[in-house]
Amino acid sequence: MISADTLTTDGTRIFANNTPFKVAVTTNAPGADTVIWSVADANGAIKTQGSFAVKSGVQTSTMSCTSTWSGYGAITATLRSNGGTLPNMGTRPTGIATFGVLPNLSPVLGTVTYAHQDQHRFGMQGFNGNIAALHALGISWTIDDREVSAMEPNGPNTYTPSVSDLDPFYKSNPDQMRIVRLDGLPAWDSKTGQFNDSFYAPSNMTEFQNFMGRVGTDTSLIRAANYPNQKNNYYQVTWEPSNGWADSATNFVAMYKAAYQGLHSTDPNAIVMGPANPFPANCTTACSTGYLQTYGALGLWNYIDAVATHGYWNAGTYPAHPPELQDSDPDPANQANALDNQLIQLRAMMQAGKPNMKLFATEAGTSYDPGINYGPTSPSQNQLFAQAAVGVRSHIIMIGGGAQVTTLFYGSDYPGETGYGTFFDLNDAQGAFGASNLSPKPEALAFATMTRALDGTNTLGRVTGAPAGTFAYAFQQLGNGKVVTAAWAHSNAQWPASGGLYSQTYSTSYSLQVDTAGTSGNVTKIDGYGNVSTLPYTNGKVTLTLTEVPQYIVSSNATVAKANATVPVGYMGQ
Repeated sequence: MISADTLTTDGTRIFANNTPFKVAVTTNAPGADTVIWSVADANGAIKTQGSFAVKSGVQTSTMSCTSTWSGYGAITATLRSNGGTLPNMGTRPTGIATFGVLPNLSPVLGTVTYAHQDQHRFGMQGFNGNIAALHALGISWTIDDREVSAMEPNGPNTYTPSVSDLDPFYKSNPDQMRIVRLDGLPAWDSKTGQFNDSFYAPSNMTEFQNFMGRVGTDTSLIRAANYPNQKNNYYQVTWEPSNGWADSATNFVAMYKAAYQGLHSTDPNAIVMGPANPFPANCTTACSTGYLQTYGALGLWNYIDAVATHGYWNAGTYPAHPPELQDSDPDPANQANALDNQLIQLRAMMQAGKPNMKLFATEAGTSYDPGINYGPTSPSQNQLFAQAAVGVRSHIIMIGGGAQVTTLFYGSDYPGETGYGTFFDLNDAQGAFGASNLSPKPEALAFATMTRALDGTNTLGRVTGAPAGTFAYAFQQLGNGKVVTAAWAHSNAQWPASGGLYSQTYSTSYSLQVDTAGTSGNVTKIDGYGNVSTLPYTNGKVTLTLTEVPQYIVSSNATVAKANATVPVGYMGQ
């Protein structure tokens, strides 16, 4: 009886701030009626509403809109006399049609100059090829396949490196850098006789090393032709090997040795990374730290230039278990599993094994809670709010805890694992890989704000002296620019781990030092969705009202910020 949509040509339903766009409402009323409509934000608060008359039968009414407010919008609409609600579409539930308005933060943050392209900090899985979505989210890194299984599926020595051996997407969009993925062995090179995701060392290690040399040649040629301002090339050898490694420890190190020596033989700018296990630390098998300890003792440190990890903190990362949940646990063993503490453990292991290494987080995502499926009545507005709050905090913790790069997961909803998408897929009820008819979730606009606020920065570290339940990480723009402090609060009591509603109103007061004692002035606050306001400070401190959604405070006294933050061990900047 009634439907609504925002009209775009790129399929994202995301618009620039203060730029006109259109909302089309299609009705099929049995008689003359009135459409009652509203737009709510990520917190469920109504931002604007109205009504208009419609005639009977099928007709489309178009509203012209311009928004100086930034964030996620959920349109609702019904007919006053005949009812009806917006239909379920794909993985998006009944009752809403969603869109986003991007923040414009350049007046606040200015323009950052990058000495080299790989100083950018945010990557993405799931949108390779969708440049509109990547630009909307503020992404600079994606993952490109160069596995043996991808390049030599049918036999050895069949892959010839070439500067033209590059997906046209990258040629057209040189702002998107490549993390080169190397895991995956075809049947001819597999000890199992069938494809395996590098859970065994290659059958032909000599050919494997030779293949890596050709990948290095290929990548060097591509970088010179397409990325002249990129300092290094980045290679990830394994992908969550803890999910299936079945070969010997000696062969694990030998595989890395062959990859390392092959790549470095032809690429003087190679950064070889691993092991990319699901969790950063606090376990021996499924964690990157555990693998570094076990295989580092056998020589692995000699064959990696940087560490790659995934950024999960429990087996099924979802809003009910946010990254800070166990910080307040009285058991120190449980505290160690909080994501911020895992980063401390991982950085300490890296520093002991090979000081001052780079750290790339190449995947981290937040799903819906267990038991929630795609359907007409789910997810709820509260679940979407929680996914955004938890998802964005996890990536701030990753770079605040010492990762040079963190990688968002995933583009749009996909089948098999419910709710990891940053966008709804409007065509497929269970989601589909490569979906292009999209509708943003709150998380998409929270990510878009985070990347715009924190890309082009060096990490100053965790702000010291914050009370329990308060989290603040300080960053400084490249070139000794402005300070941006990301801050939020978390309360386990307001965030039930076993069902119930997550508090959208919980807040706490926090005094952040932004200048020297005795001074007064103003700082700029960017809320979690990119809306800007001015806050006064006195005696060098600004009083903040923190919620579960991060906000970003822009200040100018870097000396004070550095004195009040702890740089992660071994972090050497971008």
